[in-house]
Amino acid sequence: MKTLLAAVLLAGLAVSAAAAPHAGDWPNYGRTPGGDRHSPLTQIDRKNVGRLVLAWEYKTGEAQIATGNPTALEATPLVVDGVLYLSTPLGKVIALDPVTGKERWVRDVQVARDRHFGDWVSRGVSYWRDSRAAAGKPCARRIVFAATDARLFSLDAASGEYCMGFGQGGVVDLKQGLRNKQWWDDEYEQTSPPAIVGDLIVVGSAIADNSATTMASGEVRAFDARTGALRWTWNPVPQDPKDPAYATWKGDAAQRSGGANTWSIIAADPDADLVFLPTTSPAVDYYGGTRLGDNRYANSLVALRASTGKLVWHFQTVHHDLWDYDNAAPPALITLPNGKAAVLQGTKTAQLFVLDRLTGKPLFPVKEMKVPKSDVPGEETSPTQPLSSLSVNFKTLTPGDIWGATPEDRAECAARFATLRYDGPFTPPSERGSVMLPSNIGGAHWGGIAYDSGRGIVVVPNNQLAAVVTLIPRAKWKEMKEKLTSGERVGKEFTDMNGTPYVMQRETWLSSRRSPCTAPPFGSLTAFSLKTGKTLWNVPLGTGEGLDKLGLPPLPEGTGMVNLGGPITTAGGLIFIGATLDAYVRAFDVGTGRELWKFRLPAGGKATPMTYLGADGRQYVVISAGGDGKVWGKADSVMAFALPKPQ
Repeated sequence: MKTLLAAVLLAGLAVSAAAAPHAGDWPNYGRTPGGDRHSPLTQIDRKNVGRLVLAWEYKTGEAQIATGNPTALEATPLVVDGVLYLSTPLGKVIALDPVTGKERWVRDVQVARDRHFGDWVSRGVSYWRDSRAAAGKPCARRIVFAATDARLFSLDAASGEYCMGFGQGGVVDLKQGLRNKQWWDDEYEQTSPPAIVGDLIVVGSAIADNSATTMASGEVRAFDARTGALRWTWNPVPQDPKDPAYATWKGDAAQRSGGANTWSIIAADPDADLVFLPTTSPAVDYYGGTRLGDNRYANSLVALRASTGKLVWHFQTVHHDLWDYDNAAPPALITLPNGKAAVLQGTKTAQLFVLDRLTGKPLFPVKEMKVPKSDVPGEETSPTQPLSSLSVNFKTLTPGDIWGATPEDRAECAARFATLRYDGPFTPPSERGSVMLPSNIGGAHWGGIAYDSGRGIVVVPNNQLAAVVTLIPRAKWKEMKEKLTSGERVGKEFTDMNGTPYVMQRETWLSSRRSPCTAPPFGSLTAFSLKTGKTLWNVPLGTGEGLDKLGLPPLPEGTGMVNLGGPITTAGGLIFIGATLDAYVRAFDVGTGRELWKFRLPAGGKATPMTYLGADGRQYVVISAGGDGKVWGKADSVMAFALPKPQ
């Protein structure tokens, strides 16, 4: 009888906790405005996670819709005040019952289907509560949605109706007011949910890579959350000669350069009135002769005063980027075990930077390492690049590291290696072809990191496949282009790089039988202790299942695999992550890296999961299983897992 009474009381406490403001909710993309992706929930733990079952599945209906190029469901849902909210690449905002997965409402803003966006995804929505509006009034609670086609929407959270006082009938056109306007079309888009800081909506942009030196400009802007009025604009390519960073842009197109935008998630510290921008590479990625110099504030973590947009500090993670090493991972605002307020930035260069949140000064050692010079006419590489003491499989290849699935593959890879340029990390692009490790997908990638605050552990998914980048002079390109076709990231792809002397060819470094030329693991999950600065564990992430999608041969066990998507951690001692080509969602022990559970999804979970406490007292874990329409597969499922219902 006492056991039954205790169970009833615990269930009641769980329901009450779920009803309390934000208790057990997931109200931001990274749970907190700072994006640590750590949940305090403990119902699912290391002992019982193996019992997780599918609780419900919702399909958006977009998997079979024909579009100009493939779309990908990558949304991380929010759960706020007993409702789950998510978005789709074709412009649906959906509200579901978090316990059953049943629709509450759907608003379709109808993104045109004949578009050709560089990355046709929507990674989620944002939530804002109007402190001036009475509870229950229309638009007192709002869902803010940046559609792929660069329209910003404000919707009533209860009904999905447009908040008509925002912009023009609930919509702001984000293409208006950009510095570089000639590349509007499908070169300029939105893929990430905006940051909400007080009564401001702070939004960046996604810009297609490598089209031209003067692609769309990457301004970050803040809009009034009530009215949609523009409050401030910050330009990552300095336009004012008085700006100290202005002199780090040299060349005939420096101040006309596009890109350097913020397409990843913007982190916020509302109490400190700060927003943190992970900026990207300037246009174009692989040739910088028109933008000589360090190119500060590109490839940086930038802290702005949220209320004004004024620069507070910046830390550049790559000087004069020539490798597409944009800061794709969202920053994470954390408190270190010693009590210091910090910000973490994982990078494609396979590094983790730990910076003081208020000053940007490194809290773990960073040194400037010497790197190779370019042999491309007109190019000037930076003599050094930052190297953090916390690196994620950062290494220099040797001839002995060349790999192949068979002796024939290895011999072929070794023979080609001898013809390519490779002088260690940050080898510049070249006309003969340069090996790049990490490649353009990382290292640490847009999936980002998670921080278990109770244990002082940061978890980083990463990739370890090499690429070969070749700069093709335009005269030579005219001769060869009729024989070549564009490919996926695992084949060859070509971009024009308008305004430069070259066309860029990029390929994953494979043998002719499509075996990777660098050794496994090709993808891994790594944990660092921020108490000691040491690597706790490093395990392969993913398996060789599904490699036939890439035309790759069978590979040995333990190879890991390419992954794109983020992790979360929980106070129950768990990491949840999808991300892999083999289309599983997995749970790992945060202390040891041991895999404890996995479930096969209908397509790759190329997204970041989330977790919440439902009104029924059960903890749920949800992931979007949408694939990418290509090698990760294609689906439109949102899937929720929980422990079996008590009998």
